Amino acid sequence: MNIILSRDSQVRVMEDTVTNAEKSFGQFCSLLAAYTRKTARLRDTADQLVKQLISFANTENPEMRATLRNFAEDLAKVQDYRQAEVERLETKVVNPLKLYGMQIKQTRAEIKKFKSIRNNEIKQLKKLEKLRQKSPSDRQTIAETSMQRASVDASRTSHQLEETVDTFQKQKLKDIQKIFSDFVTIEMVFHAKAVEVYSSAFQTLESYDLEKDLEDFRAKMHRVYGRCDARPALMDTTLSPALPWSLAQSSQSTIQSQRKEAVSEDDSAEEDPVEDLRGQAQRLHQ
Repeated sequence: MNIILSRDSQVRVMEDTVTNAEKSFGQFCSLLAAYTRKTARLRDTADQLVKQLISFANTENPEMRATLRNFAEDLAKVQDYRQAEVERLETKVVNPLKLYGMQIKQTRAEIKKFKSIRNNEIKQLKKLEKLRQKSPSDRQTIAETSMQRASVDASRTSHQLEETVDTFQKQKLKDIQKIFSDFVTIEMVFHAKAVEVYSSAFQTLESYDLEKDLEDFRAKMHRVYGRCDARPALMDTTLSPALPWSLAQSSQSTIQSQRKEAVSEDDSAEEDPVEDLRGQAQRLHQ
């Protein structure tokens, strides 16, 4: 009976080991899958930032345009590395954790099988105790034989279960080590590449010639101001010789009156000789 109690304690330890592994690995899988998805969303957001930078660069002066385009190119390169990071996380971290559930199920099946054999051993032991109290010796012998057979099966299964759980524990520890080593390696590779590209991007931004763009901008503004100033000057030159409207009207009326007087004088000058000729003709007839 002490052996059976010892096996019960052993089974409880095995079950606790598997249960803790199932719970912890499930949480690891959920959290690292969320980590991978957020990294992918960060990549998508950065791609949108690259597009916006290029769109803004097309509206700026040459120096800023070239600087922003180079910066956007570096930022896009970082997102290529981030894409590789996402793919490696899914392959080397998340998927192994997903597959770990199958190993846990297999180990649980082995424990369940052992518990069934152990229950049969307990059943045979109880049966033997009853026969010892009530039955003849021949029946006790049969019961003892059944009991020994059940005990042998339990011992063999217990030994197999110990090996199974020991293998499970060993594999669990190795997998934890490998999975998180791969996780750290993937992150280090990405960040090392990213730092290299970001250093280039920083140098690009630092080498931007602000004064040259300001000179181009000011020159452009002066050209615009020059056109605006030139338009009123042209209007002044065209309008300055002209007289005010009232003065023009009075001068026109004066000219018209002078022209009328000249015409009337011409008409009177033409009428006087005619009258003289008519008077001379009348005197001759008389």
